Amino acid sequence: MILLGLFILVAIIGPEVTPYSPTNTTPLTAASPSSAHLLGTTQTGQDVLSQMLVGVRLTLELAFLVGLIATALSVLVGVTSAFLGGIWDEILSLVTNVFLVLPALPLLIVLLGFLNGTSAGQGQLPVILVLASLGWPWGARVIRVQAQTIRSRDFIAAARETGERGWRIIIFDIIPNMVSLIAASFVNTVLYAVGASVALAFVGLTDPNSFSLGTILYWAELGNAAQSNLWWWYVPPGLAVALLGTALVLLNTGIDELSNPRLRDARNATRIARHRVWPTDPTPVLGALNGHGGLGSFARSFSRRSLIDEGALAVNRPGNTARTTKAGELA
Repeated sequence: MILLGLFILVAIIGPEVTPYSPTNTTPLTAASPSSAHLLGTTQTGQDVLSQMLVGVRLTLELAFLVGLIATALSVLVGVTSAFLGGIWDEILSLVTNVFLVLPALPLLIVLLGFLNGTSAGQGQLPVILVLASLGWPWGARVIRVQAQTIRSRDFIAAARETGERGWRIIIFDIIPNMVSLIAASFVNTVLYAVGASVALAFVGLTDPNSFSLGTILYWAELGNAAQSNLWWWYVPPGLAVALLGTALVLLNTGIDELSNPRLRDARNATRIARHRVWPTDPTPVLGALNGHGGLGSFARSFSRRSLIDEGALAVNRPGNTARTTKAGELA
């Protein structure tokens, strides 16, 4: 949350504190970072830091708008399908499956390539609409399954018996019980939008005159920045994309841990054979359980027999002679 908050802060105040206009050229062409230009300049003398400060806002604006639209579609389709059931469930599930099997990347390229040739293809709006129209099916599938589980509970049946309208049950009973799932779906969609928008801008399918993190990388690739060793032109925007994606992934994991009781209680670890094992850890098949290290420790499997042997060894140590009988019963 702190890392994502830093990006949001940059998006809010970044364009207001740019040292230069991102489109203005300077006498310095392809200059390395200095006190005058903290992130250097491009081949045409444009300040990279100014482009970054503007680009973070455009990238986050696009990603959050795509996340809001796609998540709203996911909730609408998923909850409606689960609550109505019957033929409506089959129809909405069919529509969701059709969108799921569509090849997203080729379809994005075709649609944006077509829109860029029309008057409606200017700015970020075509990218937002195309990404949102293709980004909702994954969340709709998950939300539908969760809504079906909630629909079968007693308090929903009680609400129906009291004469509650369907829309009130959906808004006040079903959706509030899926807030964490909807939030995780939103974060995941924002992550998808960041990666897709940067990739589409990098290949030149968005407006190259609006500076985003993807268009900065696009112009760096056109200017042969990698071949000319102009690392300050492509490393900062690439690192910003990586850190933004990392922040969203960690936030999504954190939401999952807060909403999942099993993960929330993961701090209450248990000890097996004198080793701390967390509930969220995969079962360690190969590991240094005997504490001696070296390659030989990897030959010991985390099997039932090895646990019994470890327990017997622990009981037979000096001071534990009184518990030898229990160890024998365990074996």
